[in-house]
Amino acid sequence: MWRYRWIVLGVATFTQAASGFFVQGIGAMGIHLQRDLNLSTAQLGLLLSASQLVPLVGLLVAGELLDRYNERWIIGIGACVIAVSLGAGSMAPGYASLLLVLLIVGAGYSTVQPGGSKSVASWFDASQRGLAMGIRQAGLPLGGVLAAAVLPALAAAFGWRATLLAGGLVALLGAVVFMCVYRRPPAQSPPQDSAPQDRSGARLRMLREPSMIKIILSGTSMVSVHSGVAVLTVLYLHETTSVEADTAALIYVATQGAGVAGRICLAAWSDRRRSGRYSSVLTCMVAVTIGMTALMTPLGQSPAAACLLFIWLGFFGIGWYGPWVAYAAESAPPGRTGFALGLAMAVNQIAVILAPPVLGLLKDLTDSFVPAWGLLTVMTVVTLMVAGRRSADSGL
Repeated sequence: MWRYRWIVLGVATFTQAASGFFVQGIGAMGIHLQRDLNLSTAQLGLLLSASQLVPLVGLLVAGELLDRYNERWIIGIGACVIAVSLGAGSMAPGYASLLLVLLIVGAGYSTVQPGGSKSVASWFDASQRGLAMGIRQAGLPLGGVLAAAVLPALAAAFGWRATLLAGGLVALLGAVVFMCVYRRPPAQSPPQDSAPQDRSGARLRMLREPSMIKIILSGTSMVSVHSGVAVLTVLYLHETTSVEADTAALIYVATQGAGVAGRICLAAWSDRRRSGRYSSVLTCMVAVTIGMTALMTPLGQSPAAACLLFIWLGFFGIGWYGPWVAYAAESAPPGRTGFALGLAMAVNQIAVILAPPVLGLLKDLTDSFVPAWGLLTVMTVVTLMVAGRRSADSGL
């Protein structure tokens, strides 16, 4: 029966990729969307933020539901919400309607991220949990790779509305597959809730835990980097290094592919690190600082060098999530894995919402990408210093 866990892992990874397929492709469609809808870079960033607004609260609700009910139905229903909203959005008349559609997509996606992580964590023990989490979390950039390869061509041939319909069909497939295949581990008993009067206090205590503070600090910083890579890569390559739009989209595919490899390799590496799983996250923070700093030098204006730097940023700036989410799951109190994951991811949402439009606005106001990369670099360095000091104090 335990061989079935690899099937669970495959299904959870596929559903993650299918649910995030359209949203992950917005960055690759940036040039097409700006042209067809007459958008600024800040408005393009706002599209990415719109799908992440509802999860600010939705992730907490989803986490609570996951601790009470079977994740099979919670995830499946959420993916169906994504599919229906994208299908309806294919008839959206313009930018404002598209923003509304993406808000609803975010509500559905709130269940997929913590639910998939909880389902994988429940099937794998600590010796393989990092690898399993890394493979599962690779679903998001894997969806990005496929979206970056397909959606720009689809938008060029049939218009941007056709991309929403395609995204809805892919999300629906992910929902159906997960609900048909997933089952809980046979030895897993239904979660036991603490007494109602104790729940609020337990949540507040969780926020004060040293491990949760490190999770929140590093997650906020690194998810901002991920957002920057998503919204700026194609535009940077096209405007700064004079790479053609189609070539820039292919480089973005390679960047997402590096993120897939990073999530798996870095998470597997964290299973074997004597210094602890969180040290892998700190390593990623150092690596992205080096990469973004290089982008701000003359080296970043060379097409070949910029391509390599974005692949580097993809590996570490997207790959960090594998060991991070495994550490978050293992740090959760017994019976509260769903809520702990939802809480950590909900706090991340603040950065996910703010980063794309802020970075886009910085670029619009200064007509340069340097302030955006500089802001992300400073954030990462400050967080690295604070989180690294806390890790040293706790003996990591």
